[in-house]
Amino acid sequence: MAESPTAAEHGLSNKQLAVLQASVLVVALCGIAYELIIATVSSYLLGNSVYQFSITIGLFMFAMGIGSYLTKRIETNLVTRFIKIEIAVAIIGGLSSTILFMVYPYRAFYAPVMYTQIIIIGTLVGLEIPILTRILSRREELKESIAHVLSLDYLGALIGSVGFPLLLLPHLGLFRSSFAIGLLNFAVGMLNVIVFWNVLKNAKRYMIVCLVGIGVLTAGMIWGSAVTAYAEGRLFASTIIYRQQTPYQRIIVVRDDLTGKVRLFLDGHLQFAETDEHRYHEALVHPVLSLPGTMENVLILGGGDGMAAREIFKYPSVKRVDLVDIDPAMTKLCRELAPIVRLNKGSLDDPRVKVHNTDAFNWVKEHQATYDRIIIDLPDPHNEALSKLYSKEFYKLVKRSLRDGGFFVTQSTSPFFTREAFRSIGLTVEAAGMGVHQYHVTVPTFNVWGFTLAAKNGPVPTQFNITVPTRFVTNEVMVAAGIFAPDTKSSIAQVNSVFEPTMYEMYLKGMYR
Repeated sequence: MAESPTAAEHGLSNKQLAVLQASVLVVALCGIAYELIIATVSSYLLGNSVYQFSITIGLFMFAMGIGSYLTKRIETNLVTRFIKIEIAVAIIGGLSSTILFMVYPYRAFYAPVMYTQIIIIGTLVGLEIPILTRILSRREELKESIAHVLSLDYLGALIGSVGFPLLLLPHLGLFRSSFAIGLLNFAVGMLNVIVFWNVLKNAKRYMIVCLVGIGVLTAGMIWGSAVTAYAEGRLFASTIIYRQQTPYQRIIVVRDDLTGKVRLFLDGHLQFAETDEHRYHEALVHPVLSLPGTMENVLILGGGDGMAAREIFKYPSVKRVDLVDIDPAMTKLCRELAPIVRLNKGSLDDPRVKVHNTDAFNWVKEHQATYDRIIIDLPDPHNEALSKLYSKEFYKLVKRSLRDGGFFVTQSTSPFFTREAFRSIGLTVEAAGMGVHQYHVTVPTFNVWGFTLAAKNGPVPTQFNITVPTRFVTNEVMVAAGIFAPDTKSSIAQVNSVFEPTMYEMYLKGMYR
């Protein structure tokens, strides 16, 4: 039986009205969730989260406008059209993250596939709301119908935008999240098939399609770990020995199939490779600890892998180390996963270490304790949240946390590839009122890598007295480390402030280069 004008003449039953209003809520929830999933996947794979989210949201909204415009050409069979659209959204959106991960190894195709997904899903979502409004107007006056639809639409968008970071991503991950949202779309389609069974042509066919789709996506939910393992295995080209999505980041540990050595990734960004992590951590820790003065109390901001703490404990005079890392899953992993415990020599279980799982900025802002040395081992400023940890305001708080005569060091990105950001870190520390000495070493995994050493009072000594056993850093290496080639200079480096952020822009210049 075809849907016909008689259906509109007879209006809607209470059950049909309730189902359609619920559909508006779920449609809005699913639409915003698909936006966030696609933008998160692209940020994870490509970096530059501001760009990915801005492009995704902007293009999605534009596509919704196209969909809304196209509804003027739809005059009949509104319920049938809505169910077809819901099925299409469920299929494309439900498989969106899986498709993006599978396409990523073929980099030239990633952007076209991503943009196509955004446009198709956005257009379909843009079709849904006007169609639902027109169907609801069979029961209500148009002004009431529009008011109800828009209020439910905004409420659904709120639920989706809050639920994704708080519930979906940390508990289901990217793959299962897209499957779960696709299941919601299929459920809405199936529910509408049931309540409009008598006015639909081929209602049984739509029911079968919905049931098959629910079966496929449910299988994806059940075997989501296998899907994730396969997709991330293609991404990292190594055996993944640990993976976890936390509320803060995606943690991946891989083992090289040839050498057996491990690497750690956070949100797709390499944090260390066993092959040469000693170069990085020795260059980070030993110069600042070899300077004159007491060093009984040390603060590490970041460094949840325990490698910096391992180097610190080569100094018997160190009595206490406060380690501040925002993610408890990270410090737990590095206390328990055997390959990493082997590397950090169990440093996180040393009785001198006190781990604090909180934000580094808030820690130095709220705690009044002072330290002889502060070591900052935070990720590069590849997003806005991390950029504040390279700001003048942050370094002023760090200075306040130093005792008179104290020193701190921070990793400072590559002075060659991201030279603007590297120089900006030096300028920003100086603007916070401290003496600065920048140096660099070669870490093969990362290429040339830079560090910024600062003194609370006066200039930084440039003569080092490294006496503890090391594999890489020596006093002679540190002499060479302070010499920079002309092609690492930057004339556009600027002071970075929380109120006038420039670090992220400086960092992106280097990444685009």
